[in-house]
Amino acid sequence: MPPGSDLAAPLLAIALIYASVGQAGASGYIAVMGLAGMTPASMKVSALALNLVVGAIGTGQFLRAGRLSWRTVYPFALLGFPFSLLGGATYLPPHLFLPVVGVVLILSALLMARSAWKPSLASAREAAPAPFIPALVTGAVIGFVSGATGTGGGVFLAPVILAIGWGTARQTATITAVYNLLNSGAALLGAWHMWGMRRANVQHCSIPTW
Repeated sequence: MPPGSDLAAPLLAIALIYASVGQAGASGYIAVMGLAGMTPASMKVSALALNLVVGAIGTGQFLRAGRLSWRTVYPFALLGFPFSLLGGATYLPPHLFLPVVGVVLILSALLMARSAWKPSLASAREAAPAPFIPALVTGAVIGFVSGATGTGGGVFLAPVILAIGWGTARQTATITAVYNLLNSGAALLGAWHMWGMRRANVQHCSIPTW
């Protein structure tokens, strides 16, 4: 897909497909924007902004349907939010960003495929919420990686929850929708701060000294 192509249609299609399973689509957005030749900075910020919007819509839908349980969400979000903020503020130069994102996209695709082919351990029953400490660690690690790459995090969190049996498919969709919303917002704030600091440094360095 050459630079300058209309991305509205593929991005909308990705948003609809991902939202149907509680995801927000950041990994798909990044793949499309990468093929379109966008810069890493634009890809990261744009994907996070789109993720924020789709995550907000999904969270609102689950909230209105009465399916949102903060008890199952907050252990993942408690450290996920600050670590996403830290990840968003982490600058990866283009020669590192593109390979790292490539690995992340491949890994996310494999995890999603595994979740589709292997039934959840909690598919036939109501699973107990995730243990607090493992949920904290999981949320923090995924938060930093997703914040640094602009991938939101839900695409990694969902397969973990399903594989371990911390939730049913419906519960997982709800958890990841809220996780995507909170972490995308945090990562976007971190990225905004990081790029603001970089612009300030460039302007400072460009001032001649006599």
